[in-house]
Amino acid sequence: MSIVVEKVSKIYGQQRALNDVSFEIQRGEIVGFLGPNGAGKSTMMKIITCYIPPSSGKVKVCGHDVMEQSIEAKRCIGYLPEHNPLYTDMYVREYLSFVAGMYQIKNVKARVEEMIEIVGLQVEAHKKIETLSKGYRQRVGLAQALIHDPQVLVLDEPTSGLDPNQLAEIRNLIVSVGKTKTVMLSTHIMQEVEAMCDRAFIIDRGNIVADSLSMSDIGKRGKSLEEIFREVTKS
Repeated sequence: MSIVVEKVSKIYGQQRALNDVSFEIQRGEIVGFLGPNGAGKSTMMKIITCYIPPSSGKVKVCGHDVMEQSIEAKRCIGYLPEHNPLYTDMYVREYLSFVAGMYQIKNVKARVEEMIEIVGLQVEAHKKIETLSKGYRQRVGLAQALIHDPQVLVLDEPTSGLDPNQLAEIRNLIVSVGKTKTVMLSTHIMQEVEAMCDRAFIIDRGNIVADSLSMSDIGKRGKSLEEIFREVTKS
């Protein structure tokens, strides 16, 4: 398994953000992690990517415990946070070279040019990040997440705020990447999940309320993913 989550809880003061959450994601899957605002999606992703510790429970990424083997786990992960925190005063190539250097990639220049081509940044690669549209900034964010060739890609709202053309381009890129990597992504756009993902989980108020919804099985239920989402997240 690429990601194994076992009875994970996260408590902030009096608030329980996650409550005994468990799931597994296999190698080569694209999995949607869905839920209303404040459901615990970003918290779970931050735990998986070693940014914050769980209050209890265990998480393993590619067999590495995120608490006891965090360095090894991080090497396996590419992460695009919800707000895509880029150094906007840097040029695209400069920024990607900086990230590649942190991962101690040997041939930095060749790898940067390879990533620029993979994510479709050729036309914008000479510009400062602050001058790029949101769609191209998302491409830069994906490039930094992929530059060290991770086995697992964690994407928090990767298509948020994009126009239809940008959305289609990023969706196609994620599907292409998902052919060789495990991808876990969160989004509020149900159609994107149906188009990109093999299956989905739904979380609400820190609890998994729908477990491993296969996209191939949803049509057989006579309900759309959006209808299922509304049913299981009702107040």
